[in-house]
Amino acid sequence: MNELLSKLIADWQLLHSIELVATVLAIAYVLLALKQSIWCWPAALLSTLLFTHVMWDSALLSDALLHLYYAGMALYGWWRWQQLKQQPGQAHTVFEWAWQRHLLLISLTAMGGLALGYLMANYTRADFAYLDAQTTAFSLVATWLVAKKLLSNWLYWVVIDAVSIFIYAQKHLYFLTGLFMLYTIIAVVGYFAWRSHYQLQLTLHSKTL
Repeated sequence: MNELLSKLIADWQLLHSIELVATVLAIAYVLLALKQSIWCWPAALLSTLLFTHVMWDSALLSDALLHLYYAGMALYGWWRWQQLKQQPGQAHTVFEWAWQRHLLLISLTAMGGLALGYLMANYTRADFAYLDAQTTAFSLVATWLVAKKLLSNWLYWVVIDAVSIFIYAQKHLYFLTGLFMLYTIIAVVGYFAWRSHYQLQLTLHSKTL
């Protein structure tokens, strides 16, 4: 009995140690992305792989699959930013789309979120089924926008993180609530940092014409 109890305690400590390391790496990813450092992607990859292990071990299989997607996007983001780095003057280039394209993307993503929410509401015991489905759908899209180095990705994350704060607070998950409050602040800072860089790009481009 004592051996079993010791093993359970050791397993619990290991799982939460992995969770802590994954969280630190996730914060490092966001901060490095803010600085447009390509090293944000290795941090993201390690974080998502560790979170995949935590979610799988906790029987949160949908979250585990979501983090596997994030791992794939980390590899894509590294490749995409590496391609830009190899092009003269493109290493720190920030891109942006017209508002019409964003409106189309938001509409399609929202419809996908509604479909997922319907499945969660009618076939599972999920809480906040529709709201949580929307944050999931938009998180998938926003991660892709980071890899594309699109300025507006930060605005997507501001909304996603703010909604996540509400969900986690309602579920009394105070550590995650605090973490996403930090994410929201970083997303706001990231938007203004990237926008300043984007505006400088436009100024330099206009001077060369």
